[in-house]
Amino acid sequence: MADTSTAARRIAPATIALVFAGLLAIVSLVIVATRSGEPAAQTTAAATTPGGEAASIEQMIASLRQRIAADPDNAEAWFLLGMAYRDTEQVQQAAQAFRRAMELQPNNVMHVAYLAESQLLLGTEDGLAEARRLLDRAAAIDPREPMVRFYRATLKDRDGDPRAAVDELIALLRDAPAGAGWEPQVRDAAQAIARQHDINIAGRLPEPRAAPASTATAAIPGPTREQMAAATSIPPAQQNEMVKGMVDRLAARLQRNPRDAEGWIRLMRSRMVLGERDAAGAALRSGLAAFNGDAAIQGQLRTAARELGVPGA
Repeated sequence: MADTSTAARRIAPATIALVFAGLLAIVSLVIVATRSGEPAAQTTAAATTPGGEAASIEQMIASLRQRIAADPDNAEAWFLLGMAYRDTEQVQQAAQAFRRAMELQPNNVMHVAYLAESQLLLGTEDGLAEARRLLDRAAAIDPREPMVRFYRATLKDRDGDPRAAVDELIALLRDAPAGAGWEPQVRDAAQAIARQHDINIAGRLPEPRAAPASTATAAIPGPTREQMAAATSIPPAQQNEMVKGMVDRLAARLQRNPRDAEGWIRLMRSRMVLGERDAAGAALRSGLAAFNGDAAIQGQLRTAARELGVPGA
């Protein structure tokens, strides 16, 4: 089989913030499940020892596998397992977990979409072919899903039709809700493809729209009943380690891919919940620097910071 890993890597960086939203939902729900009634300044071994972040994810994986062993037809647990494997870059294992989730809930667009992404990241001809079929299937389930639209557009660029790719990305931007965290990544992709192929898009990109007034809470996806059950099945000590490790991983990812307004809001909120006020203020400053010159997004970040009580907001 021919190796298409270069194409897969070209797709992945532009979408990291778009597809990471599901995993961040776990961070939010576990913080709520573990920190109510606990001293905010309490630390864990994961926060202070090398390798703690990886260990916390591995513990989460072990706990989810135990849950699946007891309830093998729990589609949500399989999906969360896939997200955990994805976060540790175990793409093959992630694909297997997403596939099982899709088998259990074949009409869940996100289960199909994440399996498609995994196949792209595997970087094989067979994986690419299956990803195309899966994205078509996902589009039939929900043609409006942004993740699906983004990947389908990006593949058109790979297939030699950059104008169609740019047109679809611009259409996705026009449909983006105010304050959508993935909007900057889609905008960057449209601009990059246009530059690479000398496509004039002057005046075609819609202006970013600020999020509604309650920015801080609107940016946080609420956990489902199944996700809450999965989170509360994890022992408290492991939950503490998982929370801190995942928040730190989010911070590291934002340093690598800073144009993610929703990610910065989540990081500020998580730092405040953990009692890390100075770190929340640093997140605000970093987010503002990442969107230097973009008054709309900077306004969104400042509004969220004020609502959260972030120092310096």
